[in-house]
Parts: sequence; structure tokens; C-alpha cells
Amino acid sequence: MLCATLVYAAIATFASLEADVAAVAALPGQPQTVSAGGLAADETRILTIENPSAFDPAVGQARLVLVGSGDPIAADAVVAAVRWLKTAAPRSIRDRWIASALPQPRFRPEDTQSLPRWLTFQAPDLVVVVGGAGNQIQVEGLRVESIRAGAAVADLEKLLRTSAAESPSHHAIIARVRRDPIEMARVLAARYPETPSISYIPAVAWVNTLRLAAIIGDASLRARVLDHVRPWLVDGRKLFGDRIQLTAVAGTMVFADMPDPAAIALADEGARLAAAEKTAGLAQYGGGWTDDMFMAASVLARTGRRPGRDQDFDVAARLLTAYAARLQREDGLFNHAVDGPAAWGRGNGFAAMGLTEALTAMPADHPQRSAILAIYRRQMAAARAQQAPDGMWREVIDEPGAYREETATAMLLTAMARGIRLGWIDGSYRAAVERASRALSAHVRDDGTIMDVCASTGGGPTRQYYLERPAITGADDRGGAMALLAAMEMQEFSKTR
Repeated sequence: MLCATLVYAAIATFASLEADVAAVAALPGQPQTVSAGGLAADETRILTIENPSAFDPAVGQARLVLVGSGDPIAADAVVAAVRWLKTAAPRSIRDRWIASALPQPRFRPEDTQSLPRWLTFQAPDLVVVVGGAGNQIQVEGLRVESIRAGAAVADLEKLLRTSAAESPSHHAIIARVRRDPIEMARVLAARYPETPSISYIPAVAWVNTLRLAAIIGDASLRARVLDHVRPWLVDGRKLFGDRIQLTAVAGTMVFADMPDPAAIALADEGARLAAAEKTAGLAQYGGGWTDDMFMAASVLARTGRRPGRDQDFDVAARLLTAYAARLQREDGLFNHAVDGPAAWGRGNGFAAMGLTEALTAMPADHPQRSAILAIYRRQMAAARAQQAPDGMWREVIDEPGAYREETATAMLLTAMARGIRLGWIDGSYRAAVERASRALSAHVRDDGTIMDVCASTGGGPTRQYYLERPAITGADDRGGAMALLAAMEMQEFSKTR
């Protein structure tokens, strides 16, 4: 009976906080977006109030982050402090500071990543812990202070009047965001792939390195790609082992972008396998997941451009529409698999990029183009609605408590930017693309290492399976390749402004 009473009390406390957070977010001024910094042990969202300017270098205000110490009294004090900032703080403070807040951190004890991750990517100049000691939070580059819950407004006003400006963390993030797409692409192309193989991950890096080499006239970059693919292109190494997987077949996309007859033959081998079907509309060598949409279309869209290869467009269209019929939800997002009941972030990126590859190459009069375009537009509308306040997309797209993930952001950004550029969607999507581009840049360090890449993920049986997939930070071929793809697309997109 006592246990049930405690559960009901916790639910009531959360509902009260949720109402208070919504009310203060609705007040004029920033912060206005209710989101989440993670999930608690009971799977409820750890509520945040955020603004959209974390990665915007044009915003001249210093960034304040308020964090409760964990108890309800401190949470109420955080909400009260945000209300004061929006309604009663002196104009000098409101003009100087822009805030975001996490009133009640209720992270599981084993979850040591969510709070530092959220704090870091709020790009704060000052973190203020309400009702607790500042040494509870130790994140490199962040300045952390403490104020009393019972005197939060008075203590905060005093602190904000005297605090210095930009923190090392904020400075580093804004410096990354200020890089132009070519600058970021140079860093990524020089580093990735670190492990060459016939797979979609190196191939995405190679294809976009060739694009970069052509734009900037850097023969060394092209030579690097040719050196990586030499074992298959020149030395006669077999493309595949005894067990063929569609993720490896997609690696042949790089050969479709080369005029060499030997490369064309390898691309045609890839196209033959990409076109193979177990049953109508199901890739022979795939997993039945959204991944297959990109793996097959990335090859078939390229080989289909050659004279006499129109059938490759037909197969790509059949696969894409069949997968969408099984996996695209009513809201426009894609579940990862028929038995994978979650809108996995990279899984939606695979679907978006498969559709994008096909639409880029397919003739305007192809009989299935309008169907593919409709599928694409539904997904883009759904993705825009689920974009996180800072411009990222999440590891599970429609779960605000899921972490904000690099590859999903890179792939959806690319699909959306190309859609605007080629007229598939209208200019109202431009703001979403620009926010996503800044957010992605913030997650790519100057040495090319990447922050928050979801680990390799097969089809999972539950939504929780996807939510628990770990994030990788460091050198990562997958994350680097997708960031390079997005950088090259943003280079083209920048010409439309």
C-alpha cells in the first residue's frame, strides 16, 4: 500500500511540474520550447525548457542554464527563476542573458551521460545549480555556480549582474558552427574512412570525397580514394565473401561514380545484387529494415543513369514504395522494421536518403516518381515537426527524452536540403535545415571526431531496445561519412540563398 502511495505521489508531483513548466514556457519571450533531457527510471521525460539559439552565432546574448538539484522544492525554484527572467528581471539582465532550464534531473544512477550531454549542447556560458552544490556537476569547459532554492531569484539576480561572458565551451561550439561546409568537409575527407572496406560507410565517404576533390581541385583527395579502392578496382580482390549483405552491396556505389570500365563492371555487379528480391518488394540481401531503402537505392539510382539501365529505376521504385507501404506510419515517420516498433533516428535517415537518391536520379516522367515524391514529402513534414529545439534529430525521432544523434541529423538534413534545392519541398523548410546544419557542425570537432553517433543497430523487438542503444563519441567512420555527406550537400545548398 505504501509503495502504491509513493508511486501516485510521484505521478502527481510530475504532473504538477509538467503544468508549471508548460505555463512558464507559454509566457512571452525565451525559453519557450518544452522538451526533455532524458528519461527517468519510470520512463517519464526529464523536462526541459529550451530556446532555439544554442548554436546560433548571430545571437549576442550570453547563455544561462538553470538546473535543479533533484528535489521538488528546487524544481519549483528553477521554474520560478525562469518566470522571473521572462517577466520581472531588469532589462539589463534580460538583454544580456538567454536561458534554458532543466528543473528536476531524475536520471537513473547508471545514466552518467545524459546530463553532461544536455548541458554541453546548451552551449552555456554559465550553469547555475539551484538548491544544491555546484560541484555536483563537473563538465569540462563549463562554469558552474550554486544558488539557494529559497532565495533563487535574489541570488540569481546578483550572480547575473556580475558574471563574466563567454565560456570556453560556448566559444568552442560557436567556432565549430562558424566553419563553412568546405572547411568541415576537408577535415572529414582527410580522415574518413579510417577502415576501407566494401560497405556503405566507406563508400559514402569516398563518394563525397570525390565531390569535394572536384570542387576544390585537390588531386590528393581523389588519389586517396583511388588508393583505398585499388584492391577491388585494380588488384582483383572479390567484392564480397560467401555471405552477401546489402550493406556491403551498397559499397559499390563508389564505382558507379567512376568512368573507368573496370569500375562500371563492379557497379553493375552491385546493381545486380541490389535488385535481387526474396519476394516482390523485399530485398534479397537486406534485413527488411529501412536500411535496405538506402542500401539498394544508392546503387540503383546511380547505375540507372546510364543508357540502357532504366530497369534499375524501376526496381528502385518498386522496393522503395513496397518498404514504405510496410514501414511508413500514418504520421509520416518510418518504423525501423515490421517487428521493430520505433522511429529509430538513423533508420529514418536511411529511408529519407533512399528516397532522395532515387528522386535525384530518376527521370521526371518515371511512372513511380510521383508516388516516391509523396512518400518523401510526408516524411519530411513529420521530421520537421519532430526536430529538437537545438536543431538536432533524436535517436528515436519522436521521443523527446532520447538523445540527440549525429547520423540521423546529418541524413535528414541532407534529404531536406536537397529537397529545397531541387524543388521537391518549399522554402518553409529552410529554417529547419539551417538549424540542423549548425547543430551538426557543433557535433563535429576540429580533428574530425564526432559526438553522439548511435552504435550499429539491427532490428529490435521493442521501443526500449532502440532507446538503450549507446552513443559513440570519438573517431567514427559512420558518423564521419554522414557528416561529410551533409557538408557537401550544404555547400550546394548555400548557393540557393
